[in-house]
Amino acid sequence: MAATPNEARLAVRLRRIAYEAWDGLRNLTTASPARFAVLVFVTLIALFTALFSLPAASATGERIAFADALFTAVSTICVTGLATLNMYSDFSPFGRVVTFIGVNVGALGVLTLASILGLVISKRLGLRAKLIAAGDSNPLRVHGGPVNEGQTVRLGEVGQLLRTVALSTLVIEAGLTVLIYPSLIIGGINPFVALWEAPYYAAMAFTNTGFVPNADGLTPFAQDYYLLTVLMAGVFLGSIGFPVIFTLWRHYWRFRLWSLHAKLTIITTVVLFIAGAGVILLLEYDNPLTFGSMDAWDTTFQAFFLSAMTRSGGFSVINIGDLNGATLIVGSMLMFVGGGSASTAGGIKVTTLAVLALAVFSEAKGRPSVQAFGRRIPSDVQRVALSVVAWGATIVAISTVTISRITDAPIEYVLFDVVSAFATVGLSTGLTAELPEAAKYVMAATMFMGRIGTVTLAAAVAASSRSQLYALPVERPIVG
Repeated sequence: MAATPNEARLAVRLRRIAYEAWDGLRNLTTASPARFAVLVFVTLIALFTALFSLPAASATGERIAFADALFTAVSTICVTGLATLNMYSDFSPFGRVVTFIGVNVGALGVLTLASILGLVISKRLGLRAKLIAAGDSNPLRVHGGPVNEGQTVRLGEVGQLLRTVALSTLVIEAGLTVLIYPSLIIGGINPFVALWEAPYYAAMAFTNTGFVPNADGLTPFAQDYYLLTVLMAGVFLGSIGFPVIFTLWRHYWRFRLWSLHAKLTIITTVVLFIAGAGVILLLEYDNPLTFGSMDAWDTTFQAFFLSAMTRSGGFSVINIGDLNGATLIVGSMLMFVGGGSASTAGGIKVTTLAVLALAVFSEAKGRPSVQAFGRRIPSDVQRVALSVVAWGATIVAISTVTISRITDAPIEYVLFDVVSAFATVGLSTGLTAELPEAAKYVMAATMFMGRIGTVTLAAAVAASSRSQLYALPVERPIVG
């Protein structure tokens, strides 16, 4: 039966609307990569909120409250690991599978994920799509500042970087699964159950999330140093960032050929890992609730394990709420720094700290420029580093004050959980599970802003950059 003229005109109009909507979405990927990336993350959070709200995701078969479903979705997609519900007893097997899928999707990184979707929409990896992916390895590309192509990854290598992201995620998680499985069997886990728990632990380690697939978490494995070491290795690989993995894959251990970004990331990560463990050991060795009842070896190992987990891992074999107040502050400082850029870790990133430390050192030495390993770090990188710290500190301060006002909880507990949310770590003093509904929304927003990155957030909400063809007179205010 032939269509009537009205039906034909309606079909043409619908096709035109669909084409215009598709064309608008494709233009968004090129006109504003940062905003498109935020849109992708918001869409994913909305999708997983809907999935967690399904009765099938709940262990009881009843719908989970919206605030808890949203919080869990944000924590999953932002690979944070904080939870307002018990991830084992309150969620069904379907809900745990959704969590497993969500953390792997979130681990790809907001900009890398956006670049892949942009590739699908644009049907080719053009210059702008490459800029999106390169922005995940170097925020300056999104920020719009001048970029030294010697840093991190060149545009021509972005295709290789994307392959490295997907391949390294698959290979590393598969390798971790193989290493973890025997330890679970020895620990008394049913071999068939371990087939699920091993890849779950592997994914949570590499994505730096910290969710656990069983009721008791890591407590039964507190003395299993092999398993805890494997988890630390997975967290380390996830926290150094894909550009560093890309560099190591190309140059192995030929340190001289590493990029400056890789050198600063590895060195700063190792220094903070060792220094953090030392400080935690000094503060907690006589605490009977944590390390005080352990022997010297156990205390030392657990100090290193906790230091590794504060970088963004989120696993814990002790009750974080039992730590001394000073240790909570030190832990907050380590979490605030976080891991490497373009990694599954959060925080302001170790390279940000390294650049600022080098700037302070150069100023103290009276050097005209900031230098490291025979390279000069331009001033625009230093400005972005300062911006990242300022934005991060502002977000943490506002969230801490707001939640402290809502809950009236001890300030060191509130600060620790807020920084854990901002840096997408997942460690908690126990406060998060007891938050009222209003505070859950604040904490979810903190996780979201911490994961998408302060520079990306600023670029997404800022107006288009404008060129300035003139320079204003110079005047030096008094500082310090």
